[in-house]
Amino acid sequence: MITPENVLRHEFIGRNVLVVHATNPAQEGISGMIVDETKSMISILTSVGLKHVPKKHTIFRVTLPDRVQVELSGSTIIGRPEKRITMRIRK
Repeated sequence: MITPENVLRHEFIGRNVLVVHATNPAQEGISGMIVDETKSMISILTSVGLKHVPKKHTIFRVTLPDRVQVELSGSTIIGRPEKRITMRIRK
């Protein structure tokens, strides 16, 4: 089960997300469903199409299955998604 405490150790694809803060002001407010994740980018399917947002220096608000919202710093999730599951994350 995904909780705010262990969200970093789970898959993000399929989760709803909102870009709360980004270095590019045009990317703030982008919301939709995460459809792909690479080492340094998250692809979000929005109502107007596919948007690619860099993880670095971006804050994402992810909605978990039980409708709890968690804010994540993109700098903490930089790296390949399959490696993030096994790495140690400092709080």
